[in-house]
Amino acid sequence: MDAQSIARVNHISLLPLAVGEGVKANNLLDSETLPKHIVVGTESKAELGIKVNSLADDFRSKNMFGTMPIQKEGGLRGWMTIAGAWLIQFSTFGYVYSYGVYQDYYTRVFLTNHSPSSIAWIGSFQLMMPFALGLISGKLFDAGYFHHLIFLGSVIFTFSLFMVSLAQPDHYYQIFLSQGLGMGIGIGLVFVPTASICAHHFKRRKALATGIVFSGSSAGGMVFPIMLNHLLASKGYANAVRYTAYIVLGCLTIGNLLMRKPLATNAQKPPPPMIASFFKEPEYLMTILGSFLMFYGIFFPVVYLQLYAVLHEVDGNLAFYSLAILNACSFVGRIFGNFFADTYGAWNLLIPTTAIAGGTIWAVLGVHDEATLIVVAMVYGFFSGAWLSLSFAALGSLAQSPSEIGARTGLVLAISSLGCLFAAPTQGALLTRTYLWIRPIAFSSTLLFVAALLGVLIRSRIVAKKGTARV
Repeated sequence: MDAQSIARVNHISLLPLAVGEGVKANNLLDSETLPKHIVVGTESKAELGIKVNSLADDFRSKNMFGTMPIQKEGGLRGWMTIAGAWLIQFSTFGYVYSYGVYQDYYTRVFLTNHSPSSIAWIGSFQLMMPFALGLISGKLFDAGYFHHLIFLGSVIFTFSLFMVSLAQPDHYYQIFLSQGLGMGIGIGLVFVPTASICAHHFKRRKALATGIVFSGSSAGGMVFPIMLNHLLASKGYANAVRYTAYIVLGCLTIGNLLMRKPLATNAQKPPPPMIASFFKEPEYLMTILGSFLMFYGIFFPVVYLQLYAVLHEVDGNLAFYSLAILNACSFVGRIFGNFFADTYGAWNLLIPTTAIAGGTIWAVLGVHDEATLIVVAMVYGFFSGAWLSLSFAALGSLAQSPSEIGARTGLVLAISSLGCLFAAPTQGALLTRTYLWIRPIAFSSTLLFVAALLGVLIRSRIVAKKGTARV
């Protein structure tokens, strides 16, 4: 726009136009509102209105009024943070995914005076903590304590893992306190922040970024079970745990150094989210219930698949690799699921993914040789991996603004974590010492089918609210 045209409109307030709150320029140029001393010259009001809107667009794009934050898509800081979050997930939640190795070893060798159900309390408590502490870590994350949470959680997790290596055989309480409680608290402080930071660096590709971060836990679930199975046989329990702890220490150190918060903008800080208002949304309440059912049932193969394969005399070496195969396919599922979620919508993919995962748990009953073990591990791994990362993308879509993501996600995880706590012990009690496998398998898969039906209801309400089928 030339200087002469700008001078003609210098008495018109462009601020409403710049922030998108005012009337159109043509309305400002109406004969009743246009000040008489402004000289329009030979230009028509429509032509001058176009120029006013053009100038307003320039103000908006340059954020001259400091009222609208500009969210950059990734950038170096964003991708460094993704890499750091990947390493955090690899060495914390990925290590938790190796608990099936511990369950097998504790049941047959290290804690022989305890039942599978009581041993499962260690893994279920450890698995619950990332979600149970989600409300606390989510609120602190929204308040700006991102780096504090990551550092403190990393220190607690690493220290507790080294303490696991000092546990003595048949001393149940030592393992529970270090592996169940200590490691659980550590991962609880880092899990939600590493999952939520993606939405602060990415907008258009945030689902894909979240999937990449969660693929770190799948990669850890590949590496650590293989290491532990080999090291337990060759180096003994203490050294096996200690060697993996050194890898965890290195990954967590690098991850802490890589991650960055987004650059601060001159936008006004949004008000804190009103958590009470979340419970007024029916779709949010149904999401809490559906997540609880999912967490109650979906991790059954993670805890029991290796034990199932060993007791059914599937090749011993392949049985030890079953968790690695499962998590390798989970790695693919988490990236591909969220890649397509950016195009088709997270809820549209989450529902069939949940149903297929439930069907695959039923398929565990068909494992009787190497081929069937590989197929079940691959299919379950892919869809369970896609389910976890899609769940976070779906939860994020319920937020009204980025400032709510941590609180909304943390609240759902905190409540549904009770499903994680009671899942493995319930499944172990249903299994009994005589190994009645159909009982925990039927229980777990049924929960997933019910959760998929709830997902259909949730999606219908979101579609009605947003007016689009891409949700």
